[in-house]
Amino acid sequence: MPPPADIVKVAIEWPGANAQLIEMDQKRPLTSIIREVCDGWSLSGSEQFALRYADGPQLYITEQSRSEIKNGTILRLAISPARAARQLLERIQSHGIDARLEALKELAKLSADPTFATEFINMEGIGTLARLVESGTHFGEMLAFTLTAFLELMDHGIVSWDLISLSFIKQIAGYVNQPMVDVSILQRSLAILESMVLNSHNLYHRVAQEITVGQLIGHLQVSNQEIQTYAIALINALFLKAPEDRRQEMASTLAQKHLRSIILNHVIRGNRPIKAEMAHQLYVLQVLTFNLLEERMMTKMDPNDQAQRDIIFELRRIAFDGENDPTGTEKRKAMYTKDYKMLGFTNHVNPAMDFTLTPPGMLALDNMLYLAKVHQDTYIRIVLENSSREDKHECPFGRCAIELTRMLCEILQVGELPNEGCNDYHPMFFTHDRAWEEFFCVCIQLLNKTWKEMRATAEDFNKVMQVVREQITRALAMKPSSLDQLKNKLRGLNYSEILRLRQSERMSQDDFQSPPIIELRERIQPEILELIKQQRLNRLCEGSCFRKLGNRRRQEKFWFCRLSLNHKVLHYGDLDESPQGEVPFELLSDKIPVSDIKSVVTGKDCPHMKEKSALKQNKEVLELAFSVLYDPDETLNFVAPNKYEYCIWTDGLCALLGREMGSDLTRSDLDTLISMEMKLRLLDLENITIPEAPPPVPKEPSSYNFTYNYS
Repeated sequence: MPPPADIVKVAIEWPGANAQLIEMDQKRPLTSIIREVCDGWSLSGSEQFALRYADGPQLYITEQSRSEIKNGTILRLAISPARAARQLLERIQSHGIDARLEALKELAKLSADPTFATEFINMEGIGTLARLVESGTHFGEMLAFTLTAFLELMDHGIVSWDLISLSFIKQIAGYVNQPMVDVSILQRSLAILESMVLNSHNLYHRVAQEITVGQLIGHLQVSNQEIQTYAIALINALFLKAPEDRRQEMASTLAQKHLRSIILNHVIRGNRPIKAEMAHQLYVLQVLTFNLLEERMMTKMDPNDQAQRDIIFELRRIAFDGENDPTGTEKRKAMYTKDYKMLGFTNHVNPAMDFTLTPPGMLALDNMLYLAKVHQDTYIRIVLENSSREDKHECPFGRCAIELTRMLCEILQVGELPNEGCNDYHPMFFTHDRAWEEFFCVCIQLLNKTWKEMRATAEDFNKVMQVVREQITRALAMKPSSLDQLKNKLRGLNYSEILRLRQSERMSQDDFQSPPIIELRERIQPEILELIKQQRLNRLCEGSCFRKLGNRRRQEKFWFCRLSLNHKVLHYGDLDESPQGEVPFELLSDKIPVSDIKSVVTGKDCPHMKEKSALKQNKEVLELAFSVLYDPDETLNFVAPNKYEYCIWTDGLCALLGREMGSDLTRSDLDTLISMEMKLRLLDLENITIPEAPPPVPKEPSSYNFTYNYS
């Protein structure tokens, strides 16, 4: 007979004594259980003790968290959080340097526990640490542990960052501005300043007075990638929280060739691989830089604004009048309408009306003017080449440039907030001072070339734009390291190649519609679906690493989850770093019986998505979020690293619960495998007929990537 659900069998340790094996009744008060444990070792004053986990982060167990204790857990009897906080506070204020150092070292470790942190903060512990920093008398290890403990305590969100004094900010900023400072102190100082900026509008202004982007540049030239990451994270925080009137000023600083070339040469092109957190910070910097275009993208042209109309006149003059013809403008005034038609504007009489739609608004006109002035020969060639074609085959430059600008804004998500879990930065955008404009110039030439290859007419405009979008997205996916590499990638993706790729992909996903094929498809579908389910469960047994969400300190924190080989228990636990390969079950201290799982929810239905801020609740994170709901009203929350892992886990968990799988990836895999199976079987048939009994399909996948050998 199985034990009652409220009884948990655990082992409890105490230094110098044999462990006690007890059956913990979850209905009994925790104080009563602790008293019983203390009596077993003849310890008096049970109210001065508490239980902690023996493995992992060794968190204190409270009435609220005790439900997470599972059968077989090893616990440890320890002094209570209040007593530990009081003792550490006394030792930190002692005069002995060695005793103070040991106390700060222990405090840095315990501060990650929310129960201990609450007790320590209630004893004015943060004020004590702040005064130690402000005194300027701590150096080396002692200062590093002080800053670590301070950051851990503040990260719990128990007290407001607005309570931080100006003296403390100046001291922390001083560590960042010092030419020679210990690496651990510099890391923590940068992280503290970043948290100040992100969590308090008032502190942003104080930090901005003490730290400038120029002062952070030196930290990008070091060989330590951790320091570089913290420095870029602080730059991003200052950029993100800057008021509108200062954002353009910061943009001018970021646009300077000096800063851009340092990031390119010392970070992107350094002699070491880019870690995930650095890639994320580069992505955030890229997004914030492109978001400066949003104002122009959403600004409509005023047809009555003469300065704006003069830009259109300049486009016409460069294309048709030449630089050395002072009488050209007067001579051609009567031909303006014809010229505007040749320039490809939709409104030939008043082309200013073409720029009243947002997006792309005035950004399109900015791009056209940049092309006309910086790449004048290319601009004139495109305009004159099309003006000499037959009317039905001319490529309307103006209309194309406007639509292309809108398309590029969509592809690069101009105006959208950075996605917390995204690392999708493009090195080529760090290789040029005017990367956006140069990117447009490359793409407008591609559009003109594709138009000619397709022998397109005005009626084919949308088809051409679809092909160009595909060319650009495929080229960006190859991660070209420079604009020249982008051009080479695009040359290889001409219209003929796009057609070939489309045909190849279509053939690989062929869905024949003849009745025999439909019947064969229906017959083999259950076998293939079972094969996919089996593969999903096998992958869950291998396990996956997940990144902890909402970590403001930009330090990588991970946890790992995997299914037991008998498919009955989910094992999980925290990790200090991303693992290389599988993590043994014995290192995963927590577990959930599959029988306790009530359901699996995804997206905005997940508890951890409902609690997150607007910045984290963007589309990409929502699409990768899922939660396991289990008894008694507990959840295990996930954010998958990518769509593939998301489908693997949601499908696998649904298979465990005996439910129908329904992710897009499953449907795609199913279609691919069924088509492959049908083709292999039909090769053995003289005519398209249904065999009496289909050949057996292996029940186990032969590899991770759905490549199977059928007999």
